[in-house]
Amino acid sequence: MSGIRSTFFEISPLVNEGIGVWPGDVAFSRQVALDMSKGDHLTLSAVTSTVHLGAHADAPSHYRKDGEPIHLRNPLLYYGDCQVIQVQVPRGERLLPSHLPQGFSPVAERLLIGTGSFPDPQKFNEDFNSLSPDLIEYLAEREVSLVGIDTPSVDPFLSKALESHQALAKHDLAVLEGLVLRQVPEGVYTLIALPLRIEGADASPVRAILVKD
Repeated sequence: MSGIRSTFFEISPLVNEGIGVWPGDVAFSRQVALDMSKGDHLTLSAVTSTVHLGAHADAPSHYRKDGEPIHLRNPLLYYGDCQVIQVQVPRGERLLPSHLPQGFSPVAERLLIGTGSFPDPQKFNEDFNSLSPDLIEYLAEREVSLVGIDTPSVDPFLSKALESHQALAKHDLAVLEGLVLRQVPEGVYTLIALPLRIEGADASPVRAILVKD
């Protein structure tokens, strides 16, 4: 990439027909209508997919009846200063404030948390880590505006009450799920993870990167 001096990390998984989606949701597929390799004058394709695909931004309308759809979310929520931390807790547990590094206080408006509990985006596992409502309250008190995690959800797989999603709604925090953070050193970056402006949608896939100047 000639002329680009910044270091960046790709934190979205590769999207293909093998990518894992939430059980019961619409799997990703790509239909090719025209193909230059078969003699057509151009290549043309369409996709069918859940909007909660790979790295994605949930909209409040996903978990609150009167919540904003994704096209009304401020795109600047998903762009700007961002801190990455890595934590280790037993699989399946919710992260609590006590699981954060000792004395931790966010130094950026956006926080991404790596857990390593959803290691293969091609294979959906149910025992991933999630966030606790207490942790979201803790971050909101410290003026965090976006929280992201390297798992399919901020709530456990079997949760129906979606307590952590409701805590996000209470404080109007933005959220990113399905990130890939295992290769990212802890530190401060610029996050670029803009959702598509899909009218009325409850979420959008994002191409998420972290830039280190």
